Amino acid sequence: MPELNLTSAPAHLRHGSNIGQPLTRRDGVLKVTGRATYAADNHPPGMLFAVMAVASIARGRVTSLDVAAAKRHPGVVDVMTPDHKPQLAIDPEIKTNPFVFRMEVLQSHEVRYANQPIAVVIAETLEAATEGATLLAPQYDVQTALVGLDAGESYVPPVVGVGNPTESTHGDVEAGLAVAEKQIDATYETPPQYHNAMEPHAIVASWNGDSLQVDMPTQGLMLSLGRIAELFGIAPDKIHIRSPFLGGGFGSKGLMSGPPTLGIMAAKLVGKPVKLVLRREQMYGPVGHRAPTRQRLRIGADGEGRLTALDHHARTVSSTFDDFYEPAADASHTLYAAPAIRTSHDAVRVNTGTPLFMRAPGEATGSIALESAIDEMAWACGIDPLAFRLKNYAEVEPMTGRPFSSKALRACYDQGAARFGWAKRSLQPRQMRDDAGLLVGWGMGTATFPALMFQAEARAVLRRDGSGAMEIGAHDMGQGAWTALAQIAADAVGLDIDRVDFKAGTSDLPDAGIAGGSAHTATAGAAIHSAGAAVIAKLADLATNDERSPLFGAGNAGVIARDGRLIRRDDESRSESYAEILARAGVAEVEARGTGAPNPAAMEQYAMHAHGAVFAEVKVDPELGQVRVSRMVGAFAAGRIVNPHLVKSQLFGGMIWGMSFALHEEAVTDRRSGRIMNANLGEYHIPVNADVPPLDVITVEEHDPHVNALGIKGVGEIGITGSAGAVANAVWHATGVRVRRFPIKIEELLTQR
Repeated sequence: MPELNLTSAPAHLRHGSNIGQPLTRRDGVLKVTGRATYAADNHPPGMLFAVMAVASIARGRVTSLDVAAAKRHPGVVDVMTPDHKPQLAIDPEIKTNPFVFRMEVLQSHEVRYANQPIAVVIAETLEAATEGATLLAPQYDVQTALVGLDAGESYVPPVVGVGNPTESTHGDVEAGLAVAEKQIDATYETPPQYHNAMEPHAIVASWNGDSLQVDMPTQGLMLSLGRIAELFGIAPDKIHIRSPFLGGGFGSKGLMSGPPTLGIMAAKLVGKPVKLVLRREQMYGPVGHRAPTRQRLRIGADGEGRLTALDHHARTVSSTFDDFYEPAADASHTLYAAPAIRTSHDAVRVNTGTPLFMRAPGEATGSIALESAIDEMAWACGIDPLAFRLKNYAEVEPMTGRPFSSKALRACYDQGAARFGWAKRSLQPRQMRDDAGLLVGWGMGTATFPALMFQAEARAVLRRDGSGAMEIGAHDMGQGAWTALAQIAADAVGLDIDRVDFKAGTSDLPDAGIAGGSAHTATAGAAIHSAGAAVIAKLADLATNDERSPLFGAGNAGVIARDGRLIRRDDESRSESYAEILARAGVAEVEARGTGAPNPAAMEQYAMHAHGAVFAEVKVDPELGQVRVSRMVGAFAAGRIVNPHLVKSQLFGGMIWGMSFALHEEAVTDRRSGRIMNANLGEYHIPVNADVPPLDVITVEEHDPHVNALGIKGVGEIGITGSAGAVANAVWHATGVRVRRFPIKIEELLTQR
């Protein structure tokens, strides 16, 4: 199997036209006709229903459960409690690797946060299980809950995010602030936010002896498989996970959590298949969320408006029993060319489910504060915000000096501003009104997200009938991975997309890595690309070493794979179809595997990021303070675009979420009880259709040969990072009121004006 250098073309070049085409989604018809099978759509024979009973307190102990009352209810089969449950093979509190987090699976009666599972009722119907859970009537020994960013003494965590340093420094920040002619010192707060994917967490688990069949939505098939194997003490090859469709994930389905584990335990307890689906309000606790932050930014600039120092400190929270720290200050590592930069973090422990990865973790929370502060600094210097950014954007990564595609960022600024009409913006706030008398504001924000890549493997097959297959345990959270990866697969084997069977979504296929960090297309795509090169190389060997083939002896010159044929690179009149090559060789098919992984040498030499610039217009009622976003323009440079339709859809989604971050989303915690008061989609506000303005996305052409063989960067998360700040800055420009606590609320605009 040939190894591919990630910065060079394979030996047997393939030319195709599938990548770059705006193909419609291959799974679209299944979804709109209801034939797409999500986890909870599976109903194996004899299946029972499980419902979690969850804690209504945030801290204390369960002192009693009326299990007898629940069992007397018609249809209830069993009640799983800390005193009546299958034993796990290992303690779920043990962290066996950095991607294992502690989970609540009825190991004790202690309550560590509201909505923690405290029992599971298993019944013949969903209604019976729900009624049984109500009849448990738990009693508690209640303790005072720790709530909020000032809940206790702060501490410096050992790391933030996934092993990032808690503090990073470049240059002398205090000296840079001391010589600055203009300074700002501002504090911003972001609230807790909770995953609200359309499909809640769900599992259908079936045991057959020591073998386990699982249907569940997961962003990491192999991570889930490994965690299940160690928890239940069975070999990984005894577990089969099916996850062909996900109704959204946003990070919450990347790692195995407590509720699906409870579903597997329940199936083991009763010896029958069991389905467990979280109710909407039960997702506010055991499956991760975005932690709140308080961020202080100190920025200095000289008389010409050039930055002299940037100091970004973030406080966040983690649970009382585990560690995950939102790396919010790290957003200041990569965008602005201050000669001195310091980022640091501290944290407090509260009674909450452990915060985890949520779309653009760190970058989303950090960038709204950073972009608001940069906007404030521009105003302090009397410089237009776009001109200020153009003066200060980094041409190399400030903390490391590694070069990145800064020209792409400049192109995003230029193209986005031209499309938006930024040149007509007034410098002073509260100067623009529309024909109805509403205040009009224009704001902008810079977008950035790392171009990540993980490890993956794929299997490619070419068949005697001229068709092909590509197999990889990839995940589609609704972003269109089935389509984009199939396009890459088709080009990888030199066939039209309709001639390639693309298989994904089950744990018996090659490991595609995790679908997270906006890295899935690059990671799985690189493995597919490599597998295609390997299988074409095998086919080419058959032909070029066969005297009967018109390609005989072409090994040195090489061949091109195109339209189901191998073609001599130096003489295109000499070619042969895949079917002819395999038939003459007397084999039914050829198969090869390929891997995708980051290139350590390239990562050492280059800083890898996607970039963008977002421009927003808001209209604000001067009397009522009501804010409406009226239009947004985003320009993004994200490497090679595999499918323009899918990419624009992802960028639209990110921009909407950024708007939501600035104006809508907030989980409100009752400080007396520690319970989330708006754990539903009626009161946890997200934008609906009437809130979403006309959106315009520009995909800026970018060729980055260093990120991977295909030049692909991610688009799933970058759209949030500039959009939230753009909306917040537009509100300031409209009203003259700088709100530093998000989401921006009417009362803030009315009381500060």
